[in-house]
Amino acid sequence: MITAIYAGSFDPPTRGHLDLIRRASPLVGRLLVAIGSHPTRRSLFSVDERLALLHQLLAPLPNVEVQTFQGLLVEHCRAVGATVILRGLRSGADLDYELPMAQANQVMAPEIETLFLLPRPEHSFVSASLAREIASHGGDVSRFVEPLVADALQRKLVQGKSGG
Repeated sequence: MITAIYAGSFDPPTRGHLDLIRRASPLVGRLLVAIGSHPTRRSLFSVDERLALLHQLLAPLPNVEVQTFQGLLVEHCRAVGATVILRGLRSGADLDYELPMAQANQVMAPEIETLFLLPRPEHSFVSASLAREIASHGGDVSRFVEPLVADALQRKLVQGKSGG
């Protein structure tokens, strides 16, 4: 049984993330969606909030688990027995960013393969930062995130404006 990891910040989870997860889950025995925790990176949603959102969104997929990790992804892969890292490529810029990381991972952990998936065309431009930016200006993010996430974004942004 192949265990794969799809890691990211998921701040917030987008329709693009969900599309890749739904399409990858039948390809592997177990798919771990791993929220990276970076102490120097400022996030809109806390790790616990992102965990809760992803648990709700991914509940229908029986072979998908949501977790968090810190440190090097290849070390987390080894710790949980994952042999595949799943990455999405939306553009050439993503490839320029992802290729050196994949090659470094291959040097550090030759037993772990990186699998790149392309998003569906309607998701090829969607990013969490785009969704956050549109939401922060009161725009409609319904094409980019699920209703659950759109509601959470709205609550979070209203909370931020009220200072609490």
